[in-house]
Amino acid sequence: MLLAGSWQLTFMRSIRYKLLWLIGGRAAVITALLGAAILITFKLPGTLPIEPFFFLIGLTYGLTALWTVTLPLVDDHPWLVDVQVACDALVVSAMVHLTGGVASYFSSLYTLPIIAASTVQSWRGGLMVSVLSSILYGALVIAQYQGVPLPFVVPPEALPQVRIAIFTVTLNVFGFMAVAGLSGYLAEGLRRTGVQLEETSTQLADLQAFSQHVIDSLTSGLITCDMEGRTLTFNRAAEGITGLSAAEALGRPIAEVLQLPKAYTGLFSAAGRRPAVPRIEYRYTRADDRQIELGISGAPLITPRGDAGFLVTFQDVTESRKQEREARVQQRLAAVGEMAAGIAHEIRNPLASMAGSIQILRDELPLTPEQSQLMDIVLRESERLNDTIRSFLAYARPQRAAFVDVDVRRVLTDTAALLENNAELVDGHSIVVDAPADPIVYRADEAQVRQIVWNLATNGLRAMPEGGELRLAVRRDSARGGAPEHVVIGVHDNGVGIAPEEMDAIFQPFRGGFARGTGLGLSIVHRIASDYRGEVRVRSDKGSGTTVEVILPVGVLAGTVAG
Repeated sequence: MLLAGSWQLTFMRSIRYKLLWLIGGRAAVITALLGAAILITFKLPGTLPIEPFFFLIGLTYGLTALWTVTLPLVDDHPWLVDVQVACDALVVSAMVHLTGGVASYFSSLYTLPIIAASTVQSWRGGLMVSVLSSILYGALVIAQYQGVPLPFVVPPEALPQVRIAIFTVTLNVFGFMAVAGLSGYLAEGLRRTGVQLEETSTQLADLQAFSQHVIDSLTSGLITCDMEGRTLTFNRAAEGITGLSAAEALGRPIAEVLQLPKAYTGLFSAAGRRPAVPRIEYRYTRADDRQIELGISGAPLITPRGDAGFLVTFQDVTESRKQEREARVQQRLAAVGEMAAGIAHEIRNPLASMAGSIQILRDELPLTPEQSQLMDIVLRESERLNDTIRSFLAYARPQRAAFVDVDVRRVLTDTAALLENNAELVDGHSIVVDAPADPIVYRADEAQVRQIVWNLATNGLRAMPEGGELRLAVRRDSARGGAPEHVVIGVHDNGVGIAPEEMDAIFQPFRGGFARGTGLGLSIVHRIASDYRGEVRVRSDKGSGTTVEVILPVGVLAGTVAG
């Protein structure tokens, strides 16, 4: 029904458009006749009945103005079209009457309203006006030969013979019908062609719209460019990935839009042979200054006329690469875990024996101060090595957890109190606890939660050797967008920070950046968070401090830890 309404609206607009041309054409013809009448009046005075002729032309001008005013009413009153063409036939009949009736040279003017009616109303209008014209013309001739008292009638003695008049009328009527048939045929063919063209245009528009919907529905960014590398199309996913709008990207060099590395900027060029655009990945800075990892690939855009440009697809691979890195870390954890049980006894037991023996010798033997100092160094380093092995085992071979309801807020305050008496605390250090007044309860192993906070806090202190503020925070975030509710533990320092090139390695074992420590603190935090199906987010700028957030989902049981 919607399609039918659309066709009806298009048809009515077409009628109005044709009527507008008809009104303009009528005005042009009348103007030409007026000029001809004026010329004849000056050249051959008395040839035409000037007063009624000019009155008729003036009347037609008036009707033309009336039809122009009523043009918007045609949609609701289609019979106005019939009235217009019928009035045209009457005006032509009056003109033929004024110029001699059957002997008039203006009888051919009947074809004009017939053609006009066929153009506007196809077969129906042309046949109707041709029949009306035939009746009017025949009635006019009969009136002449019957002596009906009509004004300005040519005297009977000037009329041709009856048989000639009959022949003339028959020939004109036949001509009227032929013109109606031919013009109606042509008008109908034109209408059908217009309908087919409209249908084809609609189908083409639908196909283009469908293609655009398909392109906009792609989850990958899609860009096309010409042979010079100027951007031609920019789909919706491309806008979301780059942060640029289509208006900002179109017309710009694709190398500039995608921030291509210099080694690849020359690939999109009309010069030389068509290049093969490889799959590349690189760091991209979005319009909002956020950096992502972008993976792009390209192909030549080939049309029946040859190469037309290039087609480039790209994706934001930041999360997938992050997951790959985490998977590699987990693989290393699994491998380390298998070795942990074996090396524990091989190192710890001899180490304990060595430390015990040294302690006995230190107590029983008379030693010089230098020898006592050496014994102390051995014992201290043995203890440090034992702590490293203990941390390594805690990282590589998780223990079974005892789940209880832990008030994370209290864990933060206890850790802050312990740090106040820590040997690494200097006068310039300040510790701030940012936690709500109400308890934040999380079901977990309390020792593991304390280990998370302690490891992050001690790293924060070590990152500020000259002093600074260490902020310990906790909050509960509500469930949004299908994600579960979670508890967020955050530690912020304004210390030395982490360089961007070092971010990928901070969770790897023994990659610590401080003189003291085992290099396993962040690795243990990452392992515990992974066991609780959580994640660790790190934001840092070199020289501006670091913020580490541990996101632990509520109601999700740990995996390895719970095993």
